[in-house]
Amino acid sequence: MQLIRGIHNIQTADHGCVLTIGNFDGVHLGHRRVINALVEKAKQLNCSPAVMVFEPQPQELFSPDTAPARLTRLRDKYALLEQLGVEKLICINFNRKFASLTAEHFIEDLLVSKLGIQHLIIGDDFKFGQHRRGDFEMLCQAGQQYNFGVSDTQSFKLADCRISSTEIRQALELDKLNDAKKMLGRPYSIIGRVFHGDKRGRTIGFPTANIKLKRRVSPVAGVYAVKVKTNAAQYSGVANIGSRPTVAGIRQQLEVHIFDFNEDLYGQIIEVILLKKLRKEMKFESVEQLTAQIDIDSQQAKQYIESIA
Repeated sequence: MQLIRGIHNIQTADHGCVLTIGNFDGVHLGHRRVINALVEKAKQLNCSPAVMVFEPQPQELFSPDTAPARLTRLRDKYALLEQLGVEKLICINFNRKFASLTAEHFIEDLLVSKLGIQHLIIGDDFKFGQHRRGDFEMLCQAGQQYNFGVSDTQSFKLADCRISSTEIRQALELDKLNDAKKMLGRPYSIIGRVFHGDKRGRTIGFPTANIKLKRRVSPVAGVYAVKVKTNAAQYSGVANIGSRPTVAGIRQQLEVHIFDFNEDLYGQIIEVILLKKLRKEMKFESVEQLTAQIDIDSQQAKQYIESIA
């Protein structure tokens, strides 16, 4: 799949596509329905299916302190969208300058002139352009003027519940991992590159693989029984997601202790699949108390994973 980062990188060869626009945070079952329709329409029109996303997401620019926790980062979206058959991922740098573009300019310059869209699949509540003046009706009128089709997405229903990124975040916050799994169509996981930490885990008998979360707010926090996918295989483990208050940690990160494992993972990208929350993150009075609790957490994680095997 081609990744186009920035409007300035859109080339003449990228002209002509079926496009959808959105955050696609989580790439959940509702999103998959839209992407399936996108790919099918592209086949009908003999052109490329393309997705446009914004980085940062608009709420992260306008309201950084209250923006929702991200379910997926750009790299995760890329992998998930590629699996669904998307051929182009257009990542627009969402800054104040771009946000000030008029809706008319967004349509005429970006959608028509640069991308030459053949068809647009968009939510009927989609707003765009300066002061959010652009809407579905304006896009339909533009489609008639510039000869591209427009169709709206319908909310995907599951057990009379609308699937949305917000609903999934709420399920994760309430530790309802199975509900999140149903809406995502897969277990919730965190993917990242293992970096060199302070190696404190080794000194207490629980070496960990560490991943920087690289997001303002995490949708999950605490201690979890997990499965870990590496380049070579899948393993069981226990993970802590948070700021590590016992050792005066500050930034949020994921630390996973993989059972019966002593290989070098530094620099590798791994996927940590959350299976069950064991407890909240806690601050202990001493490293000895922390070590004792990690041992308890590990035993509980092993028992749970064995029970679902």
